[in-house]
Amino acid sequence: MMIIEFILIFGVLLFVHEFGHFIFAKLFKINVEEFGFGFPPRLLKIGKFRETEITLNWIPFGAFVRLSGENDPEVKGGFGDSSIIARFMTLIGGPLFNLILGVVLFATIFMRVGIPDLKSVEVYGVNAGSPAEIAGITSGEIILEVNGISITSTEQLSQLVAQNRGSEITMKLISPAGVEKVITTTPRAEAPPGEGYLGVTLVNPYKDASVFEALPYAFRATGSYAVQLLALPGQLIRGSISAEEARPVGPVGIYSIYSQARERDESNAGSANPEDQLNTLLILAIISVALGFTNLLPIPALDGGRLILLLPEIFLRKKVPAKVENIINMVGFAALIALMVIITTMDIINPIVMP
Repeated sequence: MMIIEFILIFGVLLFVHEFGHFIFAKLFKINVEEFGFGFPPRLLKIGKFRETEITLNWIPFGAFVRLSGENDPEVKGGFGDSSIIARFMTLIGGPLFNLILGVVLFATIFMRVGIPDLKSVEVYGVNAGSPAEIAGITSGEIILEVNGISITSTEQLSQLVAQNRGSEITMKLISPAGVEKVITTTPRAEAPPGEGYLGVTLVNPYKDASVFEALPYAFRATGSYAVQLLALPGQLIRGSISAEEARPVGPVGIYSIYSQARERDESNAGSANPEDQLNTLLILAIISVALGFTNLLPIPALDGGRLILLLPEIFLRKKVPAKVENIINMVGFAALIALMVIITTMDIINPIVMP
């Protein structure tokens, strides 16, 4: 059942990719001959949307779009006959939709776990023997005031404590249960290595987020994972990460990661912490972002490789001959299949283990 579930869910990610190509092709009036659910051979024809046949295929994994004149610029109204902007946007539409899906999934996660309340300061940890511990400050409490001054950020609190080191201060705090208390304590004049004057670790507590509040964080998370992917080759060359950590994964490896995430969510079903039950959603968000950027790599047969073939036309006003482009894509596709066989073999021999 886990395998069937994975095939269906991963198929949705691939469907979103192909739907992006379909939408942009339609927007730029490129004829789409077929939009297929699953992969051929064809099982049946579901219906027709304008000139596009909607089909159901035997291999229940993702979807595909067959554009008119994709490999023949002589076909009127086809892909090869369309403007360079239309071809560029149609090619980039698939990866773009994967990135949009990544943003949606990350936004869902932030709406579940909340977003940092940057105007509140929570005590995350208390050092043993510190002034904070002696005064009775405990983890989870929110610091409301210091010497009657309302606390609105961790930076402000740190500055106030530093200004009063060696002198007694009054602090108002509130517990997770809503109980307020006022304590007095004296920050140390000199802080021990690795500790502050008060001896506490501070964080911003999380608060409930609406979709509009979650979206900026979702965009940042998507961008962060995209930057990590782009930085992998440089990190590998510098030796800051190992070859094992940077290894590519295929469908078998992705299934292994997905199944481990699902098992963690199931084992944490009774946890009061929402983060403990969002491993699967996080993995799907990361996979969607990875699919988007992987397809933009300048490899023949991928969207990125086909975008590269548009460059001579953009800068030199000279189109790559259709025969040459087809040969490059065929060779690239064969190389891609060979690479996938190698990656899948590695995934089987040396299974991925989530940290």
